[in-house]
Amino acid sequence: MKSTLTRREMLATLAGATPLLAAAPSLFAANSTGQKRLGVGTYSYNIHWKAARDGHPNARFKDALEFLEYCHQFGAGGVQAAIGSKEPDYPAKLRAKAEAWQMYFEGQVSLPNEHSDVDRFEADLRACREAGATVVRAAMLSGRRYETFASAEAFRQFAEKSWRSLTLAEPVLKKHRVRLALENHKDWRVPELLDLLRRISSEFVGVCVDTGNNLALVEDPMAVVESLAPFAFSSHLKDMAVQEYEEGFLLSEVALGEGFLDLERIVALLRQANRKLQFNLEMITRDPLKIPCLTEKYWATMPTLPARELAAILTLVRRHPSQKPLPRTTGLNTADQLALEDEHVRKSFAYARRELRL
Repeated sequence: MKSTLTRREMLATLAGATPLLAAAPSLFAANSTGQKRLGVGTYSYNIHWKAARDGHPNARFKDALEFLEYCHQFGAGGVQAAIGSKEPDYPAKLRAKAEAWQMYFEGQVSLPNEHSDVDRFEADLRACREAGATVVRAAMLSGRRYETFASAEAFRQFAEKSWRSLTLAEPVLKKHRVRLALENHKDWRVPELLDLLRRISSEFVGVCVDTGNNLALVEDPMAVVESLAPFAFSSHLKDMAVQEYEEGFLLSEVALGEGFLDLERIVALLRQANRKLQFNLEMITRDPLKIPCLTEKYWATMPTLPARELAAILTLVRRHPSQKPLPRTTGLNTADQLALEDEHVRKSFAYARRELRL
């Protein structure tokens, strides 16, 4: 699919430590080949962030600086995270640490809802820029389309509000020379998201390509990556596992290499589209998501979608059922949840380094 956007600048490719995940300190030595290193998206550690807010003693970090340091310790190339702190010198501290460790920093922001919210958005964007970010990630919907909206009209209103937010944000992005990576976040199907990008037609608005999310909207993961890659400013790299249940199918993030996605091809497509793109692991440890695609409510916002698309995804699910139980956190105490989450991330890094050259 041809892009109407201009060529994008991205973060410079960083050289540094190869992300080896064994215990021996010698394995964390710098990588002299200049190979791109996998980074970490903040949602890979959702359980840790919650534990930190709750004051749990096993939480390993509590703010963006500590998160950066923790990820540096196991060889990550960078992080994608919200700055959080309002201390005036905090962004500079974050940038200094990232540069010292040869890591990248991508910001995470919320778009302005109204004109009265633009100043807040600009302050957040300025802080990200001061921290070294040239790309920030955002999502237009915090929930999931099929759970949030009960009618096509409700989704239409969301779409109008999203467009208003984007038009408020774009001049600020242009002013600060920061690129916005909109995530395909179980909200927009690919044709809808591409339409949004073409309407705004800005070199400062692109996509954070999530490699698994649109399965929840009955879209084939490889077709999603192929369509969105020309617009990619950033990425959420994940692997997915599926199982059928009575109302549709269950969907889980799993450690890289343990799902059914063709990660090698996905990484190649994204690299070809944007050589400077950063790969951020998004390994969310949680109970499986229910995708109730055989229920009436699921289709409330997609009444004209061809049946063949549902059939294609159900066929994919039946061809690639997980051969082992999907990950679950229910029934585990917080310490065990924290350990499982960290294990998933570290397994993913080991696989990425070994199989994907990340």
